[in-house]
Amino acid sequence: MNVLHLDLFTIVARIIVILLILPLHEFAHAFVAKKFGDYTAESSGRLSLNPFTHIDPVGAILLLLTGFGWAKPVPINPNAMRNPRNGIIWTSLAGPISNLLAALASLIVLRVLYCIPIPADNIALYNAMSGIATVFNCFVSVNIGLAVFNLIPVPPLDGSNVLIQFLPTRAVMWIQRNRMVISIVFLVLIVSPALNIPLSWAGSKIFHLFCFLTDWIELLMNAILR
Repeated sequence: MNVLHLDLFTIVARIIVILLILPLHEFAHAFVAKKFGDYTAESSGRLSLNPFTHIDPVGAILLLLTGFGWAKPVPINPNAMRNPRNGIIWTSLAGPISNLLAALASLIVLRVLYCIPIPADNIALYNAMSGIATVFNCFVSVNIGLAVFNLIPVPPLDGSNVLIQFLPTRAVMWIQRNRMVISIVFLVLIVSPALNIPLSWAGSKIFHLFCFLTDWIELLMNAILR
């Protein structure tokens, strides 16, 4: 987890994610909450793409070092929603879905870049395109990682809000009583290698699915450049 082991392009890409993608994630939460009738996030100034209204220092540092992190949770008021249960579920899912869409868009750009021919003797162009491709490749991996990470059903992540809607009252009350302890234990697991295998497995499955969905790009680019 040593930042010194990261290359410059990966660091730059993760900083851009912190400044652009994390705000998009939280904006998506606020936007969907508003659609369900809850204006709490908007009145709190969180219906915004301004990164400084969303950044959580600890979550941002972890994202920079590990590729997984979070922003400040968007405040919501289920009682203000027309359909609280569905509102919470879709508001919670909106953030990870925004990350998956950003990953898919980045992969489309990346696959287009890979199809652009570069003269073998043009070293400067090759290095520039390689750097750009590295940044977009990082966008893909970090966005998929954020989506998978935030869907883990552990407080304070989005997945926990979805899970709670399907649990019996007794289980929900237990989670609420032990929320702080659960979060601390989970934070310890984050900085350890314990979650690497399941998160990497889930992320790789999504990545391969997106590659399958974008296979048409290579065929299209080859037909255009022929």
